[in-house]
Order: sequence, then structure tokens, then C-alpha cells
Amino acid sequence: MATKEAVFTKDPDNKKLTVVRAFDAPLTQVWEAWTTGEILDQWWAPKPYKAETKTMDFRKDGRWLYCMAGPQGDRHWCRVDYHTVEPHRLITSAAKFCDEAGNENKDFPTMYWRKEFSGTGDRTTVRIEITFDKTADMETIIKMGFQEGLTMGLGNLDQYLAAHTR
Repeated sequence: MATKEAVFTKDPDNKKLTVVRAFDAPLTQVWEAWTTGEILDQWWAPKPYKAETKTMDFRKDGRWLYCMAGPQGDRHWCRVDYHTVEPHRLITSAAKFCDEAGNENKDFPTMYWRKEFSGTGDRTTVRIEITFDKTADMETIIKMGFQEGLTMGLGNLDQYLAAHTR
């Protein structure tokens, strides 16, 4: 049984957050949940928000443009630029807040994500390293509720996987 809790480690000296989370689902299914817009929309946002994909081109040099849509009609846009895609193993990307057209909002820091996937049977572990240009950028994201929001999203992924396990 997976631990159902994300383990967060903060490394200010290296401007890095590390998150490790195990899931009770096969690697192929967890990979699909992280790489398919229609599935991401079902789990990525912390409730009561909902992720809404505008466009997704999941490949090296591709992009995912989505918003977090709130219950009061608020919409917060984000763009993910994919740099590395090694199927069922690794994704590297840069995530930026932006407008609906994908134009970067420079008032917020860029987050550089490295997601590593490993699995055995019906258990998959995702190891995420997020680095920042400055320690202050990391602190800004933490103060915005990043850890709480990601923890909720990963819990949503558990629920999705439990309902859709093949």
C-alpha cells in the first residue's frame, strides 16, 4: 500500500523543493495521468478549484496551457514548457504564471520541474524536484500555498487512479 502522503523536502541552499509520492497504480497509468490534458483536468487543481486545459502538446519543446478555475469565476493561468520527455521515466519542464494567451507574468517566479517516474507492478513512485532562480522565489511559491495545493492535487490523483485502475 502506498503511503498516501507526499514527502516534501526544502533545500534553500540549492533553491530546491523535492516531493516524493507513491501511488497504488501501474506506471503506465500514472504516467498517462501526468501527460494527458483531459486526465490532468480531473485531478491537478486543489478543490474547490478545477484545472481546465486550453491547449496541450505533450512532447519535447511542447506546451501545456491551462487555468485553475475557481468557484467564484476567478481564473489563474499557467504555462508549462516541456524540455525533456522520456516516456514512463522522466519529464523536465518550466512552469510560469501567464495570461490566457500564454504570455508570461513576470511578477511570479518560474519553477523548473524534474519529474522522475519508477514503478514495480501496481505501485508507482513519482519524485519531483522543483528548482528556482533564487531562494526568494522558492519562498514566494511556498507562501502562496504551493505545498498544501500540491498535496491536495496528489490526493485527487489517488482518487482518480482508484476509480480508473485497469
